[in-house]
Amino acid sequence: MGGCAVVAGRSGWVWWWLRWNFDGFSSRSSGGAAIDMEERGGRQFVGDGGEEGDSSLDEGLICKLNGKFDGHKFISGVNPNTEARNHLDPFFPAQSTFVCVLQFKYANLTNHYNPKTPCAVKSSSTGFLSAIERAIEEEEYRKARAEVNRKGLNVEGYSIEGHSIGGHDTCVIVPQLKAAFDIGRCPTRAVHQNFLFITHAHLDHIGGLPMYIATRGLYVLKPPTVFVPPSIKEDVEKLLDVHRSMSQVELNLDLIALDVGETYEMRNDLVVRPVRTHHVIPSQGYVIYSVRKKLKKQYIHLEGKKIEKLKKSGVQITDSVLCPEVAFTGDTTSDFYLDPRSADALRAKVLITEATFLDDNCSVEHAREHGHTHIYEIMEHAKWIRNKTLVLTHFSPRYSIEEIRQGISKLKPQVSANVVALTEGFKSMQS
Repeated sequence: MGGCAVVAGRSGWVWWWLRWNFDGFSSRSSGGAAIDMEERGGRQFVGDGGEEGDSSLDEGLICKLNGKFDGHKFISGVNPNTEARNHLDPFFPAQSTFVCVLQFKYANLTNHYNPKTPCAVKSSSTGFLSAIERAIEEEEYRKARAEVNRKGLNVEGYSIEGHSIGGHDTCVIVPQLKAAFDIGRCPTRAVHQNFLFITHAHLDHIGGLPMYIATRGLYVLKPPTVFVPPSIKEDVEKLLDVHRSMSQVELNLDLIALDVGETYEMRNDLVVRPVRTHHVIPSQGYVIYSVRKKLKKQYIHLEGKKIEKLKKSGVQITDSVLCPEVAFTGDTTSDFYLDPRSADALRAKVLITEATFLDDNCSVEHAREHGHTHIYEIMEHAKWIRNKTLVLTHFSPRYSIEEIRQGISKLKPQVSANVVALTEGFKSMQS
């Protein structure tokens, strides 16, 4: 049986959230928190046989366990319901999971999780966690439950998640790319994205950066790769140094200043290029491309054996073809649509862009003055949009979900693309 763990340092202690498959566990009660010990591969595992969704374990039963995890203290267990399990993917495989919390000293961190022969479990005199420990556990569970209810979009084979509320918070997540665009208030889901693309330095787009990096460190995830406009890299480094000094923590990352016209290889089949945007402070968007190999024209007529021979001899027989997949603008005026350098962004499968204002209560001139786009301007420039799906974001918080839908309904007849709105965090008039 396999298991995976997230390690988080917390004031001299380490919390491990461990996930184990239920397969083979036997439940001896139909509703209680029966605890079973089953040996697998010479190791002992603890299962909760309680009802689905039960998030507590009977302390008395814990005390009866004849097991000890290499001097580690067993804290509690959570048997998440189906929705919670789905939330844990891809952080954990989303099939029949059992999550337990173990607390143990750094001195016992050897070969990750390697429990020894079972012996008695020690429990505190009260049989309950301390107030601080309980608060931490409840906060983690609350965040997990909140994430279960997250809303998102599924377009062109990509999931688009997150928040984008004008002036408040923007963080748009594309899990298939392991990417987050901007990091406003650092939603929990963003922490598990390996790549972060910052468009500009307004706080509703960059404010969560220290938390994003610190939380990845807490979970012992690899240092993220963070892309910023070159004009703000030095200030970002200063910002992180201040947080390192104040918090006395390491903030490990790979900070990359990527300029318009430059290319960065995210992985063998993905690259990213910045695209110019037009805001009131220095800004840029990003286009992520898939990389495909295409046989060079001069070799098309050759037989397979000859092509293979050339390849083995070191001849470069293919060209790399870049196909724009997902583009993200961040804040920008409608000048973006008229800029020749926006061509790839405007033909990507998915364009995620802003439409801060939607009606006559705010003029086009007001939008331009503040570095934003009015939906009327998108209508005006609709002929330049060649995307399959247009995802509109960054609506003013003055709008309700119904008003947003009404606003984009005016645009749909004029754009060949599928037009959708990211409305997570907005209120309904009926609520």
